[in-house]
Amino acid sequence: MNPPITSADGLAGIVFLVMLLVTGAGAMIAVNAERTIRAVAGLALCFVGVAGIYYFLQSPFVALMEMLIYVGAVCVVLVFAVMLAEPHPEQQVSKRNALVGGLSFITAGMLTWGLVALAKGATWSTAAVRMNEGTMRDVGLSLLTTYSMVFELVSVVLLVAIIGSLVLGRAGRSKA
Repeated sequence: MNPPITSADGLAGIVFLVMLLVTGAGAMIAVNAERTIRAVAGLALCFVGVAGIYYFLQSPFVALMEMLIYVGAVCVVLVFAVMLAEPHPEQQVSKRNALVGGLSFITAGMLTWGLVALAKGATWSTAAVRMNEGTMRDVGLSLLTTYSMVFELVSVVLLVAIIGSLVLGRAGRSKA
């Protein structure tokens, strides 16, 4: 039996669905935008939705890092790249074929179906999670011991974003 909408569980479900819709809408805007700045805005909206999902899943630190790293750093670097890129629309790439969008939608649907089927068939065991107090010392120890690889991968993502913005900026503006 589903909880009523006016209960705490019902409202939590609605908030979670809204965060999913914000994430999906941002992703669709990012993928389908004709202008690069609108794609970056869609990407930022998608990242905000993902941060909301992390916060909903009772992980406020990860949500804050999502906002700081992806929305605050990656999207700002991409905006700088857009500002440095070529402003003339006649030099932009022409529209894609409509068949490409349909094929990508079918491929994404098949991939999603496969992952759902795999998740349903898998045996899920509950991991023993050690709860801590959430102090900055505990977070720092976790980042430098248990999650050190993830911490380093975040720096790689930032490096790739900076290099990508430099490539876009260098190739974008004409010398005239």
